[in-house]
Amino acid sequence: MRFFSFLRYRLKSWFDAIHNKKLQKDILNALPFWLGAFITGIIAVLYAKLFSLAEAGTHFLFHHAGWSFFIITPICFLVAWWLVIKFAPFSRGSGIPQVSAAIELANPKHYYKVDSLLSLKVILIKIISSLIMVLGGGVVGREGPTIQISASIFKKINDFLPDWYPKISKRNMIVTGAASGLAAAFNTPLGGIVFAIEELTKTHFSLFKSALLTGVIIAGLTALHFLGPYLYLGYPALNNISTWIIASIVPLAIITGFAGCGMSNIILFVFRKKNTLTHNYQKVIYIIACGLIIAGMGYFIDNRTFGSGKEIMVSTLFSNDKHLEWYMPILRILGPIVSFSVGGSGGVFAPALSAGASIGAVMAGWLHLSATETNLMVLCGMGGFLTGVTRSPFTSSILVIEMTNSHNIIFYIMLATLLASLIANLMSKHTFYDYLKMQYIDEIHKSEVQQDTAKE
Repeated sequence: MRFFSFLRYRLKSWFDAIHNKKLQKDILNALPFWLGAFITGIIAVLYAKLFSLAEAGTHFLFHHAGWSFFIITPICFLVAWWLVIKFAPFSRGSGIPQVSAAIELANPKHYYKVDSLLSLKVILIKIISSLIMVLGGGVVGREGPTIQISASIFKKINDFLPDWYPKISKRNMIVTGAASGLAAAFNTPLGGIVFAIEELTKTHFSLFKSALLTGVIIAGLTALHFLGPYLYLGYPALNNISTWIIASIVPLAIITGFAGCGMSNIILFVFRKKNTLTHNYQKVIYIIACGLIIAGMGYFIDNRTFGSGKEIMVSTLFSNDKHLEWYMPILRILGPIVSFSVGGSGGVFAPALSAGASIGAVMAGWLHLSATETNLMVLCGMGGFLTGVTRSPFTSSILVIEMTNSHNIIFYIMLATLLASLIANLMSKHTFYDYLKMQYIDEIHKSEVQQDTAKE
């Protein structure tokens, strides 16, 4: 505590010595964003390393004792769910709906409620629960959780600012934190910026563009420093593609948009049915059943059912054998449905991307496309399916392009994401995240009413 008091005193003395008031204010306003972005970059790198180790552990266990997953998976699912319910209920699931809810509640009247959604406890449980889920073969990703973790870091920094510090918009801190988290998770700075504009806020971009840009840049550079100059996937070959490929991309976009939105709707339906289970023993039985389903899919059909699905994206884009069995898209869609309904932590971005990649690869095989045309179909499938889930076509396009440095096919990917968005919007008016966001806000309000009633 003495160290922090001394640090605050020295900072105040230093800035008091600066005579240019505007410069002083600009630097003071920027420092929390820079600090949050730096910490986000470090945490994102550590989390990515741990997540990769957990996935490697899954494959190691499967190849040495595949039968053990009929025990390991249910236990891991139960522990991941119990940690969330016991210590941080709002750390469950992806994390993006929680951030959206926090942004909506980030006003003087309701700001105290944001603590339930974004906190140090949420960070810890989010990481541990998601790692346990993926170790047990859960079909979850780390990108959504990284967004909630980053937003929590930025919020806590804002909360720790001393009284004499210039007031900084709490909402802008949360938005910048979320964008920095996505940028660090995927190494996609433009994707982080577009995500913040398209998905998280309706605030005019000019009100916080400097903070957002610098936050994304610093978080990305920090991750880059520790991980080196990498792409999330790599550099797929995309040469010698004929224009008639559009005739294949259009039906692919329709299918992936339908499948992505359909998967989201099924997850929400399962959530509603699960909420009717009033007793804990019923929930435990359900979670064990989910664990056995995932274990059975991986053991009896294909072990690529397990995990985020990054292995499928890499193999279809960079190996000579781009063939995928017809049932792989079904497994990659069923996996997230079962895994997400457990109630542990885990993201939807990577599973959605891998599901789209598998659909693109299967369709390319049916059409007997060349290797480079198959790569294009895989990338368009990734963007289309993710758009079907998120309804954010520009974010999906930019993410896929930045993950593979495939700017030369930007128009094909944007065509796929826009068509997928149109199909998804025809199927359902509200997005997967919108429903979950409103659910979290309702839970917070109900919890507050119950606490008030108990006090009376």
